[in-house]
Amino acid sequence: MARSTDRPPRGPARRPESPFLPPAPRPPLPPADPSLQQRGLAALALAILSLLAVLLIGNKQRGAVVAAVALVVAVIALLLAISAMSAAKRAGARRPRGALAGVWLGVAGLLFSGLTLIYLIFSTQFDQYTACMHAASTAAEQQACQTQLEKSISSRIGALGGN
Repeated sequence: MARSTDRPPRGPARRPESPFLPPAPRPPLPPADPSLQQRGLAALALAILSLLAVLLIGNKQRGAVVAAVALVVAVIALLLAISAMSAAKRAGARRPRGALAGVWLGVAGLLFSGLTLIYLIFSTQFDQYTACMHAASTAAEQQACQTQLEKSISSRIGALGGN
């Protein structure tokens, strides 16, 4: 039983536990290993390179090759960024500088280069479909244009696959 003459224990004041108050701040994490930071920055640089390659395609004949290379570079950027972030998390360190931006820009590069590659591979089929739809005046002719597009795309896929 506590007496009125007892003094409270001295020491740091404890915060009252309340669900309405924000939690106590956690101590900051140590910085990531320099090799992980370099990996994160390399991922960011590769992701930017992938986006620039897709944005600067000017020639349709070489565009498919450039888009394919940009796609591979974007995948490498994603792998580097994700592996750097997961290694830093396992080590209990902060996320490497540039890794999160490398992930986002790598995803954007992956999407843009993939869509550009699809468009460049099938651009002839899309142009023929557009011309056919402009000339079609009935629903039957439009359906014939759709069927022609599907056949030409499947034959192009077969030609690309070596079948």
